[in-house]
Amino acid sequence: MTNPYTYAKANQERFLEEYQELLRIRTISTQPRHADDVARAAEWLRAMMLRIGMDSAEVILMPEGRCPLVLGEWRGAGAGAPTVLIYCHYDVQPAEVADGWDTEPFEPTIKDGRLYCRGAVDSKLHVMANLKAVESWLAADEKPKVNIKVVLEGEEESGSENINAFIARHPERLAADIAVISDGAILAPEQPSLTYGLRGVTALELHVSAPVSDLHSGHWGGSVHNPIQALSEILAQLHDENGTVTVPGFYDDVEPVTAQDRALLEKVEPYMQAEWNDVVDAPAVWGEAEYILPERLGARPTLEINGIHGGYAGPGMKTVLPARAFAKITCRLVPRQDPDRALNCVVEHIKRIAPETVKVDFQFGGMGAAAVLLDVDGPAMSAAAAAYTYAWGVEPVFERAGGSVPITFECMKVAKEVVIMSYGLKSGRAHGPNENVYLGNFYKGIQSTIKFIDVVGEGLA
Repeated sequence: MTNPYTYAKANQERFLEEYQELLRIRTISTQPRHADDVARAAEWLRAMMLRIGMDSAEVILMPEGRCPLVLGEWRGAGAGAPTVLIYCHYDVQPAEVADGWDTEPFEPTIKDGRLYCRGAVDSKLHVMANLKAVESWLAADEKPKVNIKVVLEGEEESGSENINAFIARHPERLAADIAVISDGAILAPEQPSLTYGLRGVTALELHVSAPVSDLHSGHWGGSVHNPIQALSEILAQLHDENGTVTVPGFYDDVEPVTAQDRALLEKVEPYMQAEWNDVVDAPAVWGEAEYILPERLGARPTLEINGIHGGYAGPGMKTVLPARAFAKITCRLVPRQDPDRALNCVVEHIKRIAPETVKVDFQFGGMGAAAVLLDVDGPAMSAAAAAYTYAWGVEPVFERAGGSVPITFECMKVAKEVVIMSYGLKSGRAHGPNENVYLGNFYKGIQSTIKFIDVVGEGLA
């Protein structure tokens, strides 16, 4: 008698080959020249959904979108059965050997138990782990007790216009009892973690100008407030010496870290500190001293200066007073902080502190997402914890991630519960050179999704 767990183990070699086949497709949604590659991958995934036994699969491109999503459904549990929606994205960031790769970035290379390739961890790992889990269930003698929908996004790395338009126009197509967002990372190869919080995000550009054009610093220096200097003076006033944001009103809606949060996050702290030491490797940890590292990274809002530009940056010297300078600023937000309100607080504060000797203007990047806090004790999270415990052999710990996954907020509109299930590692160098994944995480991820469907089916059916 075939069951999904043994089927997955018996087919690991084929699963790995198919995973590598998908990895070779350059699904770079940020570069229009790869639109055909993204479309080819979408068709490849649609065909796989049908091949593994899903009832339907289609490639969908809304007028607002650039890269398609792929939606597959299996309705074999019956009309009265609960539905699980699984979300992943199959597009990736650009990659070239010149970026610092040791291998060809779109040719999978296996070394010392790791697979190196662009998309290996972010996020074709999740695409294939989930599809292979669904295949294992549909190949088993006893079928799932839940209906299954799988939606694979093709432009998560570049705006998500297509899937956002699809959800807005056809929410019933993705309606589910539980939505699983499969993206992100766990703490360590041997220690799975469940993310129960995500920070929101908002962004702006600050432009500072003074003279009408670049000026000779010998002729006019001392009479013009240099825009780079003025910009630096403004930016230096956005934090105090403790790393706390000094913008009035910024913390008004921020709830204090609870005793439950502290208890959960203290278990995460040793892993995060080790990861910080390995990945960040700065001279010392910085930030609000009254908060432990996992709280600074997930439970507290931040204001970050992402880039500064102004003046001459070429070889040699150029004695110039620049006409303008600008900075890119983002804020990571926590639950109850409204992105628009937080952004307005920052803008109004900059207007107040900007010197009268320069002009300030703002451009807004269209980046905005609310923070999410999920129920640690809900059925979906409990099922995910059971799934990780089965696959890894240890119970997961709980963390609040510092990043933003805007699709989470959208999934909360169509599902009664949402849970985030990640199988990669932050040390997998997502978005960077030599992106990689432990092959063990791929196989454990498959087993985790199989178990999750099992537990949810027993609990909700």
